[in-house]
Amino acid sequence: MAAVRSPNIQTFTFITYITAEVSSVQASQLFLLQRIIVCVSLLDQIPEMFADTRETETVFGPVIQAGLEALKAADCAGKLFLFHSSLPIAEAPGKLKNREDKKLVGTDKEKSLFQPQSGFYSNLSKECVAQGCCVDLFLFPNQYVDVATLGVVPVSTGGSVYKYTYFQAEMDRERFLNDLRRDVQKPMGFDAVMRVRTSTGIRATDFFGSFFMSNTTDVELAGLDCDKTVTVEFRHDDKLSEDTGALMQCAVLYTSCSGQRRLRVHNMAVNCCSQLADLYRNCETDTIINFFSKYAYRSLLNTPTKTVRDTLVNQCAQILACYRKNCASPSSAGQLILPECMKLLPVYLNCVLKSDVLQPGADVSVDDRAYLRQLLSCMDVSESHVFFYPRLLPLVRHTLLLDGGSLPMAVRNSEERLSKGGVYLLETGLYLFLWVGANAQQELLSNIFGTPTFSQIDPNMTSLPELDNPFSQRLREIIDSFRSQRSRYMKLMVVKQEDKAELIFKHFLCEDKSASGGASYVDFLCHMHKEIRQLLS
Repeated sequence: MAAVRSPNIQTFTFITYITAEVSSVQASQLFLLQRIIVCVSLLDQIPEMFADTRETETVFGPVIQAGLEALKAADCAGKLFLFHSSLPIAEAPGKLKNREDKKLVGTDKEKSLFQPQSGFYSNLSKECVAQGCCVDLFLFPNQYVDVATLGVVPVSTGGSVYKYTYFQAEMDRERFLNDLRRDVQKPMGFDAVMRVRTSTGIRATDFFGSFFMSNTTDVELAGLDCDKTVTVEFRHDDKLSEDTGALMQCAVLYTSCSGQRRLRVHNMAVNCCSQLADLYRNCETDTIINFFSKYAYRSLLNTPTKTVRDTLVNQCAQILACYRKNCASPSSAGQLILPECMKLLPVYLNCVLKSDVLQPGADVSVDDRAYLRQLLSCMDVSESHVFFYPRLLPLVRHTLLLDGGSLPMAVRNSEERLSKGGVYLLETGLYLFLWVGANAQQELLSNIFGTPTFSQIDPNMTSLPELDNPFSQRLREIIDSFRSQRSRYMKLMVVKQEDKAELIFKHFLCEDKSASGGASYVDFLCHMHKEIRQLLS
Protein backbone atom coordinates (compact mmCIF):
# COMPACT_ATOMS: atom_id res chain seq x y z
CA MET A 1 0.00 0.00 0.00
CA ALA A 2 1.09 3.58 -0.51
CA ALA A 3 -0.03 7.09 0.34
CA VAL A 4 0.64 10.43 -1.33
CA ARG A 5 -0.22 13.86 0.01
CA SER A 6 -2.75 15.83 -2.04
CA PRO A 7 -2.40 19.63 -2.26
CA ASN A 8 -4.33 22.24 -0.32
CA ILE A 9 -6.99 19.95 1.15
CA GLN A 10 -6.73 17.24 3.78
CA THR A 11 -7.31 14.25 1.53
CA PHE A 12 -4.98 11.56 0.36
CA THR A 13 -4.45 9.25 -2.55
CA PHE A 14 -4.60 5.82 -0.97
CA ILE A 15 -4.48 2.34 -2.41
CA THR A 16 -5.00 -1.13 -1.10
CA TYR A 17 -5.68 -4.47 -2.75
CA ILE A 18 -8.07 -7.37 -2.37
CA THR A 19 -6.51 -10.67 -3.28
CA ALA A 20 -8.27 -13.14 -5.51
CA GLU A 21 -6.11 -16.13 -4.64
CA VAL A 22 -7.11 -17.76 -1.36
CA SER A 23 -7.73 -21.37 -0.55
CA SER A 24 -11.00 -21.11 1.37
CA VAL A 25 -13.77 -18.76 2.45
CA GLN A 26 -12.41 -18.70 6.01
CA ALA A 27 -8.90 -17.88 4.83
CA SER A 28 -10.31 -15.20 2.58
CA GLN A 29 -12.19 -13.58 5.45
CA LEU A 30 -9.12 -13.69 7.69
CA PHE A 31 -6.97 -12.23 4.95
CA LEU A 32 -9.40 -9.38 4.32
CA LEU A 33 -9.69 -8.68 8.05
CA GLN A 34 -5.93 -8.39 8.31
CA ARG A 35 -5.83 -6.02 5.36
CA ILE A 36 -8.65 -3.90 6.84
CA ILE A 37 -6.75 -3.59 10.13
CA VAL A 38 -3.62 -2.50 8.26
CA CYS A 39 -5.63 0.01 6.21
CA VAL A 40 -7.32 1.51 9.26
CA SER A 41 -3.98 1.77 11.03
CA LEU A 42 -2.49 3.55 8.02
CA LEU A 43 -5.38 6.01 7.84
CA ASP A 44 -4.90 6.81 11.53
CA GLN A 45 -1.19 7.44 11.02
CA ILE A 46 -1.38 9.52 7.84
CA PRO A 47 -2.19 12.87 9.52
CA GLU A 48 0.86 12.50 11.77
CA MET A 49 3.11 11.22 9.00
CA PHE A 50 2.44 14.27 6.84
CA ALA A 51 1.76 16.87 9.52
CA ASP A 52 4.91 18.88 8.73
CA THR A 53 5.20 18.32 5.00
CA ARG A 54 5.39 21.29 2.65
CA GLU A 55 4.94 19.19 -0.48
CA THR A 56 1.88 20.19 -2.50
CA GLU A 57 2.50 18.33 -5.75
CA THR A 58 1.06 14.87 -6.29
CA VAL A 59 1.89 11.75 -8.28
CA PHE A 60 -0.57 9.25 -9.73
CA GLY A 61 1.15 6.72 -11.96
CA PRO A 62 3.67 5.53 -9.31
CA VAL A 63 0.80 4.82 -6.89
CA ILE A 64 -0.70 2.37 -9.39
CA GLN A 65 2.73 0.92 -10.02
CA ALA A 66 3.20 0.35 -6.28
CA GLY A 67 -0.10 -1.49 -6.02
CA LEU A 68 0.72 -3.51 -9.11
CA GLU A 69 4.07 -4.55 -7.66
CA ALA A 70 2.36 -5.60 -4.43
CA LEU A 71 0.05 -7.90 -6.37
CA LYS A 72 2.96 -9.29 -8.35
CA ALA A 73 4.83 -10.01 -5.14
CA ALA A 74 1.78 -11.81 -3.77
CA ASP A 75 1.43 -13.63 -7.11
CA CYS A 76 -2.30 -12.97 -7.31
CA ALA A 77 -4.91 -10.89 -9.07
CA GLY A 78 -6.72 -8.14 -7.19
CA LYS A 79 -8.25 -4.70 -7.11
CA LEU A 80 -6.86 -1.25 -6.34
CA PHE A 81 -8.92 1.57 -4.84
CA LEU A 82 -7.49 5.00 -5.61
CA PHE A 83 -8.64 8.26 -4.00
CA HIS A 84 -7.27 11.31 -5.76
CA SER A 85 -7.96 15.03 -5.93
CA SER A 86 -5.63 16.95 -8.24
CA LEU A 87 -3.61 16.96 -11.44
CA PRO A 88 -0.42 14.89 -10.96
CA ILE A 89 2.26 17.47 -11.72
CA ALA A 90 5.17 16.18 -9.61
CA GLU A 91 8.29 15.01 -11.42
CA ALA A 92 7.46 11.32 -11.67
CA PRO A 93 6.26 8.81 -14.27
CA GLY A 94 2.83 9.82 -15.52
CA LYS A 95 3.30 13.53 -14.89
CA LEU A 96 0.57 15.58 -16.61
CA LYS A 97 0.13 19.20 -17.63
CA ASN A 98 -2.99 21.31 -17.65
CA ARG A 99 -4.30 21.19 -21.21
CA GLU A 100 -7.86 22.38 -20.59
CA ASP A 101 -8.69 24.73 -23.46
CA LYS A 102 -12.32 25.55 -24.15
CA LYS A 103 -11.28 27.32 -27.33
CA LEU A 104 -10.85 23.88 -28.88
CA VAL A 105 -14.49 22.97 -28.27
CA GLY A 106 -16.31 22.87 -31.59
CA THR A 107 -13.09 22.73 -33.63
CA ASP A 108 -11.37 19.85 -35.39
CA LYS A 109 -8.84 19.74 -32.52
CA GLU A 110 -11.56 19.08 -29.93
CA LYS A 111 -10.95 15.33 -30.21
CA SER A 112 -7.54 15.80 -28.55
CA LEU A 113 -9.33 16.69 -25.29
CA PHE A 114 -10.75 13.16 -25.10
CA GLN A 115 -7.44 11.43 -25.85
CA PRO A 116 -4.84 10.63 -23.15
CA GLN A 117 -1.89 13.01 -23.01
CA SER A 118 0.72 10.27 -23.44
CA GLY A 119 1.11 6.54 -23.85
CA PHE A 120 2.32 6.04 -20.26
CA TYR A 121 -1.08 5.14 -18.81
CA SER A 122 -2.01 2.97 -21.78
CA ASN A 123 1.17 0.92 -21.24
CA LEU A 124 0.49 0.81 -17.50
CA SER A 125 -3.01 -0.50 -18.12
CA LYS A 126 -1.57 -3.35 -20.22
CA GLU A 127 0.64 -4.35 -17.29
CA CYS A 128 -2.35 -4.23 -14.95
CA VAL A 129 -4.47 -6.42 -17.23
CA ALA A 130 -1.64 -8.94 -17.57
CA GLN A 131 -1.50 -9.25 -13.77
CA GLY A 132 -5.28 -9.22 -13.29
CA CYS A 133 -5.06 -5.88 -11.48
CA CYS A 134 -8.37 -3.98 -11.63
CA VAL A 135 -8.36 -0.27 -10.72
CA ASP A 136 -11.22 1.80 -9.32
CA LEU A 137 -10.70 5.56 -9.15
CA PHE A 138 -12.49 7.96 -6.80
CA LEU A 139 -11.89 11.57 -7.83
CA PHE A 140 -12.48 14.67 -5.65
CA PRO A 141 -11.41 17.53 -7.93
CA ASN A 142 -11.79 21.26 -7.34
CA GLN A 143 -10.25 22.02 -10.72
CA TYR A 144 -9.06 20.31 -13.91
CA VAL A 145 -7.51 16.87 -13.33
CA ASP A 146 -7.55 15.45 -16.90
CA VAL A 147 -10.10 12.66 -16.46
CA ALA A 148 -9.50 11.62 -20.08
CA THR A 149 -5.98 10.53 -19.08
CA LEU A 150 -6.46 9.41 -15.47
CA GLY A 151 -9.43 7.28 -16.50
CA VAL A 152 -7.44 5.21 -18.99
CA VAL A 153 -6.29 2.60 -16.45
CA PRO A 154 -9.70 2.10 -14.74
CA VAL A 155 -11.52 1.90 -18.08
CA SER A 156 -8.98 -0.51 -19.58
CA THR A 157 -8.93 -2.85 -16.58
CA GLY A 158 -12.67 -3.24 -16.11
CA GLY A 159 -12.73 -0.76 -13.24
CA SER A 160 -14.87 2.30 -12.50
CA VAL A 161 -14.38 6.03 -12.17
CA TYR A 162 -16.35 7.98 -9.55
CA LYS A 163 -16.26 11.77 -9.62
CA TYR A 164 -17.29 14.15 -6.80
CA THR A 165 -16.61 17.68 -8.00
CA TYR A 166 -16.24 20.28 -5.22
CA PHE A 167 -16.77 17.59 -2.61
CA GLN A 168 -18.42 18.81 0.60
CA ALA A 169 -18.71 16.34 3.46
CA GLU A 170 -22.11 17.63 4.56
CA MET A 171 -23.62 17.42 1.08
CA ASP A 172 -21.75 14.51 -0.52
CA ARG A 173 -20.82 12.17 2.34
CA GLU A 174 -23.82 9.89 1.84
CA ARG A 175 -23.25 9.55 -1.88
CA PHE A 176 -19.54 8.78 -1.55
CA LEU A 177 -19.92 6.28 1.29
CA ASN A 178 -22.71 4.42 -0.51
CA ASP A 179 -20.68 4.27 -3.73
CA LEU A 180 -17.63 3.01 -1.84
CA ARG A 181 -19.65 0.47 0.15
CA ARG A 182 -21.27 -0.95 -2.97
CA ASP A 183 -17.96 -1.02 -4.81
CA VAL A 184 -16.26 -2.99 -2.04
CA GLN A 185 -19.14 -5.40 -1.43
CA LYS A 186 -20.22 -6.31 -4.96
CA PRO A 187 -19.17 -9.73 -6.27
CA MET A 188 -16.04 -9.68 -8.41
CA GLY A 189 -14.29 -11.90 -10.89
CA PHE A 190 -10.63 -11.38 -11.82
CA ASP A 191 -8.29 -12.01 -14.72
CA ALA A 192 -11.20 -12.61 -17.11
CA VAL A 193 -11.17 -13.36 -20.82
CA MET A 194 -14.36 -13.20 -22.87
CA ARG A 195 -14.86 -14.58 -26.36
CA VAL A 196 -17.98 -14.38 -28.54
CA ARG A 197 -18.72 -17.09 -31.11
CA THR A 198 -21.48 -17.21 -33.70
CA SER A 199 -23.02 -19.50 -36.26
CA THR A 200 -22.35 -19.11 -39.96
CA GLY A 201 -23.67 -15.92 -41.53
CA ILE A 202 -22.95 -13.44 -38.75
CA ARG A 203 -19.86 -12.48 -36.76
CA ALA A 204 -18.88 -10.20 -33.93
CA THR A 205 -17.07 -7.20 -35.37
CA ASP A 206 -16.81 -4.64 -32.57
CA PHE A 207 -16.92 -4.35 -28.77
CA PHE A 208 -17.74 -1.47 -26.40
CA GLY A 209 -17.12 -1.28 -22.66
CA SER A 210 -14.45 -1.15 -19.95
CA PHE A 211 -11.87 -3.72 -21.03
CA PHE A 212 -8.65 -4.29 -22.98
CA MET A 213 -8.17 -6.09 -26.30
CA SER A 214 -4.77 -7.26 -27.49
CA ASN A 215 -6.34 -8.92 -30.55
CA THR A 216 -9.63 -8.78 -32.45
CA THR A 217 -11.38 -11.65 -30.67
CA ASP A 218 -10.51 -11.74 -26.94
CA VAL A 219 -11.98 -9.23 -24.50
CA GLU A 220 -9.66 -9.06 -21.48
CA LEU A 221 -10.89 -7.78 -18.13
CA ALA A 222 -8.62 -7.55 -15.10
CA GLY A 223 -11.84 -7.24 -13.08
CA LEU A 224 -15.44 -8.10 -13.89
CA ASP A 225 -18.48 -7.13 -11.82
CA CYS A 226 -22.26 -6.82 -12.05
CA ASP A 227 -22.17 -3.13 -13.02
CA LYS A 228 -20.28 -3.60 -16.27
CA THR A 229 -21.86 -4.19 -19.66
CA VAL A 230 -20.04 -5.29 -22.80
CA THR A 231 -21.83 -4.25 -25.98
CA VAL A 232 -21.13 -6.36 -29.06
CA GLU A 233 -21.77 -5.38 -32.66
CA PHE A 234 -22.63 -8.24 -35.03
CA ARG A 235 -22.35 -8.03 -38.78
CA HIS A 236 -24.54 -9.99 -41.17
CA ASP A 237 -22.24 -11.01 -44.02
CA ASP A 238 -23.73 -14.24 -45.35
CA LYS A 239 -27.07 -15.91 -45.97
CA LEU A 240 -29.11 -16.78 -42.87
CA SER A 241 -31.83 -19.40 -42.55
CA GLU A 242 -35.27 -18.53 -41.22
CA ASP A 243 -35.64 -22.14 -40.08
CA THR A 244 -32.48 -22.44 -37.97
CA GLY A 245 -32.02 -18.75 -37.06
CA ALA A 246 -28.71 -17.43 -35.76
CA LEU A 247 -26.75 -18.73 -32.79
CA MET A 248 -24.50 -16.72 -30.45
CA GLN A 249 -22.31 -17.84 -27.58
CA CYS A 250 -20.53 -15.72 -24.99
CA ALA A 251 -17.91 -17.55 -22.90
CA VAL A 252 -16.10 -15.90 -19.97
CA LEU A 253 -13.14 -17.52 -18.23
CA TYR A 254 -12.33 -15.86 -14.89
CA THR A 255 -10.97 -16.35 -11.38
CA SER A 256 -13.38 -16.10 -8.45
CA CYS A 257 -12.54 -14.36 -5.17
CA SER A 258 -12.02 -17.82 -3.66
CA GLY A 259 -9.27 -18.52 -6.20
CA GLN A 260 -11.24 -20.91 -8.42
CA ARG A 261 -10.84 -20.72 -12.16
CA ARG A 262 -14.37 -20.76 -13.61
CA LEU A 263 -16.05 -20.71 -16.99
CA ARG A 264 -19.44 -19.11 -17.57
CA VAL A 265 -21.17 -19.68 -20.90
CA HIS A 266 -24.27 -17.95 -22.27
CA ASN A 267 -25.95 -19.31 -25.40
CA MET A 268 -28.63 -17.47 -27.33
CA ALA A 269 -30.68 -18.30 -30.41
CA VAL A 270 -32.41 -15.52 -32.35
CA ASN A 271 -34.95 -15.65 -35.12
CA CYS A 272 -34.11 -14.49 -38.62
CA CYS A 273 -36.44 -12.99 -41.21
CA SER A 274 -36.33 -12.22 -44.90
CA GLN A 275 -38.92 -9.42 -44.83
CA LEU A 276 -37.99 -5.89 -43.79
CA ALA A 277 -41.44 -5.39 -42.30
CA ASP A 278 -40.77 -8.23 -39.83
CA LEU A 279 -37.45 -6.67 -38.91
CA TYR A 280 -38.98 -3.27 -38.13
CA ARG A 281 -41.83 -4.92 -36.27
CA ASN A 282 -39.44 -6.59 -33.80
CA CYS A 283 -36.67 -4.04 -33.32
CA GLU A 284 -35.77 -2.57 -29.90
CA THR A 285 -35.32 1.20 -29.96
CA ASP A 286 -33.66 1.40 -26.53
CA THR A 287 -30.99 -1.07 -27.63
CA ILE A 288 -30.40 0.82 -30.87
CA ILE A 289 -29.90 4.08 -28.97
CA ASN A 290 -27.54 2.38 -26.53
CA PHE A 291 -25.40 1.17 -29.43
CA PHE A 292 -25.55 4.41 -31.44
CA SER A 293 -24.58 6.51 -28.41
CA LYS A 294 -21.61 4.28 -27.53
CA TYR A 295 -20.44 4.27 -31.12
CA ALA A 296 -20.77 8.06 -31.30
CA TYR A 297 -19.02 8.70 -27.99
CA ARG A 298 -16.09 6.52 -28.98
CA SER A 299 -15.89 8.21 -32.37
CA LEU A 300 -15.09 11.47 -30.59
CA LEU A 301 -11.56 10.18 -30.05
CA ASN A 302 -10.82 10.47 -33.78
CA THR A 303 -13.64 12.49 -35.36
CA PRO A 304 -14.84 16.11 -34.96
CA THR A 305 -17.99 16.43 -32.87
CA LYS A 306 -20.00 18.00 -35.70
CA THR A 307 -19.20 15.05 -37.95
CA VAL A 308 -20.30 12.60 -35.24
CA ARG A 309 -23.58 14.44 -34.77
CA ASP A 310 -24.25 14.58 -38.52
CA THR A 311 -23.52 10.87 -38.82
CA LEU A 312 -26.08 10.06 -36.11
CA VAL A 313 -28.77 12.11 -37.84
CA ASN A 314 -27.99 10.50 -41.18
CA GLN A 315 -28.11 6.96 -39.74
CA CYS A 316 -31.47 7.61 -38.14
CA ALA A 317 -32.85 9.21 -41.31
CA GLN A 318 -31.73 6.24 -43.43
CA ILE A 319 -33.40 3.75 -41.07
CA LEU A 320 -36.71 5.61 -41.17
CA ALA A 321 -36.50 6.34 -44.92
CA CYS A 322 -35.92 2.64 -45.60
CA TYR A 323 -39.08 1.81 -43.67
CA ARG A 324 -41.08 4.48 -45.49
CA LYS A 325 -39.90 3.24 -48.87
CA ASN A 326 -40.20 -0.51 -48.39
CA CYS A 327 -42.73 -1.17 -45.62
CA ALA A 328 -45.20 1.70 -45.20
CA SER A 329 -48.49 2.08 -47.04
CA PRO A 330 -48.60 4.76 -49.74
CA SER A 331 -49.35 8.18 -48.25
CA SER A 332 -48.75 11.87 -48.73
CA ALA A 333 -45.08 12.94 -48.81
CA GLY A 334 -45.90 15.58 -46.20
CA GLN A 335 -46.88 12.92 -43.68
CA LEU A 336 -44.22 11.50 -41.35
CA ILE A 337 -44.52 7.72 -41.15
CA LEU A 338 -42.67 5.90 -38.38
CA PRO A 339 -42.54 2.17 -37.53
CA GLU A 340 -44.58 1.28 -34.46
CA CYS A 341 -41.51 0.05 -32.57
CA MET A 342 -39.48 3.10 -33.57
CA LYS A 343 -41.86 5.95 -32.87
CA LEU A 344 -39.58 7.15 -30.10
CA LEU A 345 -36.34 6.88 -32.08
CA PRO A 346 -36.28 10.61 -33.04
CA VAL A 347 -36.91 11.85 -29.50
CA TYR A 348 -34.23 9.56 -28.05
CA LEU A 349 -31.76 10.45 -30.78
CA ASN A 350 -32.34 14.14 -30.09
CA CYS A 351 -31.51 13.47 -26.43
CA VAL A 352 -28.21 11.88 -27.47
CA LEU A 353 -27.40 14.85 -29.71
CA LYS A 354 -28.21 17.28 -26.87
CA SER A 355 -26.14 15.41 -24.28
CA ASP A 356 -23.31 17.27 -22.57
CA VAL A 357 -20.75 15.16 -24.41
CA LEU A 358 -21.96 15.99 -27.93
CA GLN A 359 -23.33 19.48 -27.26
CA PRO A 360 -21.84 20.93 -24.09
CA GLY A 361 -23.10 24.06 -22.42
CA ALA A 362 -20.83 26.86 -21.29
CA ASP A 363 -20.72 25.46 -17.75
CA VAL A 364 -19.79 21.90 -18.75
CA SER A 365 -16.11 21.26 -18.15
CA VAL A 366 -13.80 19.17 -20.29
CA ASP A 367 -13.39 16.77 -17.36
CA ASP A 368 -17.16 16.32 -17.02
CA ARG A 369 -17.47 15.48 -20.70
CA ALA A 370 -14.62 12.94 -20.51
CA TYR A 371 -16.15 11.42 -17.38
CA LEU A 372 -19.61 11.02 -18.95
CA ARG A 373 -18.08 9.59 -22.13
CA GLN A 374 -16.24 6.93 -20.12
CA LEU A 375 -19.28 6.28 -17.95
CA LEU A 376 -21.60 5.54 -20.87
CA SER A 377 -19.21 2.99 -22.36
CA CYS A 378 -20.23 0.31 -19.84
CA MET A 379 -23.92 1.21 -19.28
CA ASP A 380 -26.61 -1.35 -19.94
CA VAL A 381 -29.77 -0.51 -21.89
CA SER A 382 -31.91 0.45 -18.89
CA GLU A 383 -29.25 2.81 -17.52
CA SER A 384 -28.55 4.51 -20.85
CA HIS A 385 -32.29 4.95 -21.38
CA VAL A 386 -32.80 7.01 -18.24
CA PHE A 387 -29.42 8.71 -18.74
CA PHE A 388 -30.60 10.23 -22.02
CA TYR A 389 -34.31 10.51 -21.25
CA PRO A 390 -34.81 11.00 -17.48
CA ARG A 391 -38.16 9.91 -16.08
CA LEU A 392 -40.43 12.58 -14.62
CA LEU A 393 -43.03 11.45 -12.08
CA PRO A 394 -45.82 13.68 -10.73
CA LEU A 395 -46.29 13.10 -6.99
CA VAL A 396 -50.02 13.19 -6.48
CA ARG A 397 -51.29 11.98 -3.09
CA HIS A 398 -54.16 9.77 -4.21
CA THR A 399 -52.16 8.26 -7.09
CA LEU A 400 -49.15 7.51 -4.92
CA LEU A 401 -51.14 5.84 -2.16
CA LEU A 402 -53.94 4.05 -4.00
CA ASP A 403 -52.10 2.30 -6.84
CA GLY A 404 -51.12 -0.78 -4.87
CA GLY A 405 -47.43 0.02 -4.73
CA SER A 406 -47.03 0.81 -8.43
CA LEU A 407 -45.20 3.91 -9.61
CA PRO A 408 -47.05 7.03 -10.77
CA MET A 409 -47.39 7.31 -14.53
CA ALA A 410 -44.41 9.21 -15.93
CA VAL A 411 -45.14 12.35 -17.94
CA ARG A 412 -43.43 13.85 -20.96
CA ASN A 413 -40.06 15.35 -20.08
CA SER A 414 -40.97 19.00 -20.72
CA GLU A 415 -41.52 22.17 -18.71
CA GLU A 416 -45.04 22.31 -20.15
CA ARG A 417 -45.91 19.27 -18.02
CA LEU A 418 -45.00 20.98 -14.76
CA SER A 419 -47.79 22.46 -12.66
CA LYS A 420 -47.12 25.24 -10.15
CA GLY A 421 -49.33 23.40 -7.72
CA GLY A 422 -47.46 20.11 -8.00
CA VAL A 423 -44.36 18.27 -6.86
CA TYR A 424 -42.33 16.13 -9.30
CA LEU A 425 -39.55 13.59 -8.98
CA LEU A 426 -36.98 13.49 -11.80
CA GLU A 427 -34.49 10.61 -12.12
CA THR A 428 -31.46 11.01 -14.41
CA GLY A 429 -29.58 7.85 -13.47
CA LEU A 430 -26.92 9.96 -11.72
CA TYR A 431 -29.09 12.40 -9.75
CA LEU A 432 -32.57 12.70 -8.29
CA PHE A 433 -34.41 16.04 -8.36
CA LEU A 434 -37.48 16.87 -6.32
CA TRP A 435 -39.10 19.89 -7.98
CA VAL A 436 -41.58 21.82 -5.85
CA GLY A 437 -44.07 24.20 -7.44
CA ALA A 438 -44.57 27.62 -5.84
CA ASN A 439 -48.29 26.92 -5.34
CA ALA A 440 -47.95 23.37 -4.02
CA GLN A 441 -50.69 22.44 -1.55
CA GLN A 442 -49.92 22.89 2.13
CA GLU A 443 -50.95 19.32 2.91
CA LEU A 444 -48.54 17.98 0.31
CA LEU A 445 -45.66 20.06 1.67
CA SER A 446 -46.42 18.97 5.23
CA ASN A 447 -46.47 15.30 4.22
CA ILE A 448 -43.11 15.55 2.41
CA PHE A 449 -41.09 18.21 4.24
CA GLY A 450 -42.88 18.63 7.55
CA THR A 451 -43.59 22.28 6.82
CA PRO A 452 -46.81 23.79 5.40
CA THR A 453 -45.20 26.74 3.61
CA PHE A 454 -43.16 26.87 0.44
CA SER A 455 -40.71 29.46 1.83
CA GLN A 456 -39.68 27.21 4.74
CA ILE A 457 -38.44 24.36 2.54
CA ASP A 458 -34.67 23.93 2.86
CA PRO A 459 -33.27 23.66 -0.69
CA ASN A 460 -29.95 22.35 0.66
CA MET A 461 -31.36 19.11 2.05
CA THR A 462 -30.09 15.92 0.42
CA SER A 463 -32.45 13.52 2.18
CA LEU A 464 -36.11 13.79 3.09
CA PRO A 465 -37.22 13.85 6.73
CA GLU A 466 -38.63 10.57 7.99
CA LEU A 467 -42.18 11.66 8.75
CA ASP A 468 -44.85 9.39 10.17
CA ASN A 469 -47.37 9.53 7.33
CA PRO A 470 -48.11 7.15 4.42
CA PHE A 471 -47.15 9.68 1.72
CA SER A 472 -43.70 10.35 3.19
CA GLN A 473 -43.06 6.65 3.63
CA ARG A 474 -44.13 5.80 0.08
CA LEU A 475 -42.05 8.59 -1.46
CA ARG A 476 -38.93 7.50 0.42
CA GLU A 477 -39.58 3.92 -0.68
CA ILE A 478 -39.67 5.06 -4.32
CA ILE A 479 -36.42 6.98 -3.92
CA ASP A 480 -34.73 3.97 -2.28
CA SER A 481 -36.06 1.74 -5.05
CA PHE A 482 -34.64 4.02 -7.76
CA ARG A 483 -31.26 4.07 -6.04
CA SER A 484 -31.17 0.30 -5.74
CA GLN A 485 -31.64 -0.01 -9.51
CA ARG A 486 -28.56 2.06 -10.36
CA SER A 487 -24.87 1.24 -10.12
CA ARG A 488 -24.16 4.62 -8.49
CA TYR A 489 -25.86 6.29 -5.57
CA MET A 490 -28.07 9.13 -6.79
CA LYS A 491 -27.85 12.30 -4.73
CA LEU A 492 -31.19 13.99 -4.03
CA MET A 493 -31.52 17.69 -4.87
CA VAL A 494 -34.56 19.70 -3.79
CA VAL A 495 -35.44 22.36 -6.37
CA LYS A 496 -37.89 25.13 -5.54
CA GLN A 497 -39.63 26.80 -8.47
CA GLU A 498 -37.83 29.95 -9.66
CA ASP A 499 -34.83 29.17 -7.46
CA LYS A 500 -31.36 29.33 -9.03
CA ALA A 501 -31.06 25.53 -8.88
CA GLU A 502 -33.99 25.30 -11.28
CA LEU A 503 -31.59 25.94 -14.18
CA ILE A 504 -29.87 22.66 -13.40
CA PHE A 505 -33.20 20.86 -13.19
CA LYS A 506 -34.43 22.29 -16.51
CA HIS A 507 -31.24 21.11 -18.18
CA PHE A 508 -32.64 17.57 -17.92
CA LEU A 509 -36.03 18.42 -19.44
CA CYS A 510 -34.86 16.93 -22.70
CA GLU A 511 -37.92 17.58 -24.87
CA ASP A 512 -37.40 21.35 -24.55
CA LYS A 513 -34.90 23.50 -26.38
CA SER A 514 -31.65 23.50 -24.42
CA ALA A 515 -29.67 26.55 -23.31
CA SER A 516 -26.70 25.31 -25.36
CA GLY A 517 -28.74 25.41 -28.57
CA GLY A 518 -30.12 21.88 -28.74
CA ALA A 519 -33.40 21.59 -30.61
CA SER A 520 -36.72 20.87 -28.96
CA TYR A 521 -38.33 17.54 -29.78
CA VAL A 522 -40.89 19.16 -32.09
CA ASP A 523 -38.21 21.09 -34.01
CA PHE A 524 -35.99 18.04 -34.32
CA LEU A 525 -38.89 15.93 -35.55
CA CYS A 526 -39.48 18.47 -38.33
CA HIS A 527 -35.79 18.39 -39.17
CA MET A 528 -35.79 14.59 -39.27
CA HIS A 529 -38.85 14.60 -41.55
CA LYS A 530 -36.99 16.92 -43.92
CA GLU A 531 -33.95 14.60 -43.96
CA ILE A 532 -36.15 11.59 -44.74
CA ARG A 533 -37.89 13.39 -47.60
CA GLN A 534 -34.52 14.34 -49.11
CA LEU A 535 -33.39 10.71 -49.03
CA LEU A 536 -36.61 9.58 -50.72
CA SER A 537 -36.64 12.25 -53.43
